[in-house]
Amino acid sequence: MAIKRKDGEPQPGLRWGMFTTRIPGIHVNLSLPEIIQGGLLTTATGGVVAALTMNFFNVPFDVAWSIVLIQLFWLWFVPVVLLGEPYAPGWITAALPLVIVFLSGFEPGVPAIHAMIALTMCLSAIFLFFAVTGLGSAFFKWIPVELRAAIIFAGAIAAFTSEFDRLETMPITLPVVWGVVIFLMFSIWFGYAKQKNKAFSFMASMALLVGFLVAAVVGPLTGELSFAIRWGLHIPQLGEYVTSVSPFFVGWPSWDLYVQAFPLAVMIYIFVFGDLVLATTLLDDANSARPDEKIEMDNTRSHIILALRNIGQLLSAGPFIAMHGPVWTGVQVFMVERYKAGRKNLDSIFTATVNWYWPAFLLIFLVPVVTFMQPLLPVALSITLILTGFACAYISISMVKTPASQGYAFFVGMLIAKFGPAWGLGLGVLLYFMLLIRYVPGIMENPDAPPKKAESGVE
Repeated sequence: MAIKRKDGEPQPGLRWGMFTTRIPGIHVNLSLPEIIQGGLLTTATGGVVAALTMNFFNVPFDVAWSIVLIQLFWLWFVPVVLLGEPYAPGWITAALPLVIVFLSGFEPGVPAIHAMIALTMCLSAIFLFFAVTGLGSAFFKWIPVELRAAIIFAGAIAAFTSEFDRLETMPITLPVVWGVVIFLMFSIWFGYAKQKNKAFSFMASMALLVGFLVAAVVGPLTGELSFAIRWGLHIPQLGEYVTSVSPFFVGWPSWDLYVQAFPLAVMIYIFVFGDLVLATTLLDDANSARPDEKIEMDNTRSHIILALRNIGQLLSAGPFIAMHGPVWTGVQVFMVERYKAGRKNLDSIFTATVNWYWPAFLLIFLVPVVTFMQPLLPVALSITLILTGFACAYISISMVKTPASQGYAFFVGMLIAKFGPAWGLGLGVLLYFMLLIRYVPGIMENPDAPPKKAESGVE
C-alpha cells in the first residue's frame, strides 16, 4: 500500500529541486487496468520504431528490437519515475512523417544515422535554450488561446487524415476498432450504464485492450490480419545495436548536416509546443475535476526533461527516429477520462503513468508476445492517433467561445494541417492581428481599460 496523499496536495514522493522521484509500491499504488493494457500497447507501439530502425538504420530485426528496451528507459523511467513528470510521455508522433521524409533523402545505414544524430542534437539544443532562458513558460503564456485552439485542432485534422488514408489497408478492422474504443470511452448512455453495471465498468476501464482484442478477432476473419505465433525467449542484442548506431562508433555528422537539420528541428519544436499545449489543457481539466490532488505542471521542467531524454538516448545508445515528446496523447486522454471518474477509479494521475509502461520491460523478452504483437502494430498506432484526433477536436472546440474565435481557430488549424507548421503559424499570427486583436494603440482604445476620470479645475 502506497503512502496516502492528503486531499489537495501533490502525490507524495522524494522531492529534489523541481523534480520528484516516485517509487512504485511506495509512493504509487499498482493498477491492474493500466498494467495489462499499458504493457501490451507499449510493447506493440515500440515495435513500430523497431521497424523504422530496420528500414533506415539498416540493422536486422534481432538487433533493431533492442530499441524497444532502450526507449523504455528514457520514455518511462527517467521522466515519470525519476523526475516526476505528470504527463504520459510518448513520441513526437505528429512530426514522424516529416522525419521519415527527411531520412528518405539519405542512404540507409550510416548516412541516415548521421542525419538523425544531427536532427536530435538540433532539437535538444532548442529544448535547452527555452529551458535555460526560461522563455518556454513565457512563450506558452504569450500564445493567445485562439491560436492554441488552432494548433490543437490542426492535430485533430492531421490525426484523422493519416488514419483515414490507412483505411485502404484495413477497411473493416480499423473502423470496427475505432467504433468500439470511442463507444466505450465517450458514449453518454454507456457512461451512465457503467455506473450501475460492474461488467460495463470493467469494459470501460479496459477500453484500449478491448479494441486490441477486437482487432485480433476481426482482422483474421476479414483476411486483413494473420498471425504466426512462435515460442521461446528473445534476448535483445544491446551491444550490437549500440555499436551499429551510436555516434561513438559510427562517428559524428559533418557541420553541413546540422545546418540542413536545423529548420526541421524548429518545425518539430512547433509540434512539441502543440503537444505541451494539449497535455497541459488535459491536466488542467483533470485538476478541475479532481480537487483531491494537485497536479503540478512546469513548462521549464518539461523542456529540461525533453532535452535530457533525447540527448540521453543519443549518447547512451544512438539516435531515436520517433524522437521523445512530452505526451502520448491517446493514452493521456484515456488516463484523464479514468482519473476524472474519481479517486476509487485512479487514486492519482501517477497511478496511471507509473503503471502503464513497466510491464513492457518483461513482455519484450517473450517471443509469443512479440510474434502476436507484430501484425497488430498498425492497429496500436491507429488507436493512439484516432484517440488523439478525438481529444484534439473536443478540446479545441471547448477553448473558444465567440463565433469569430471559433472560425479563426478552425481555419488556422486547417492552414497548419495543410501547409505545415511554419506557414500555418505565420498566417495564424497575421490573421490574429487582423481579426481578433482587441485594440490598437492610437487607433482604438482598450475596451477593458477603466474609464478616464474627467479633469476638474478652473481654466
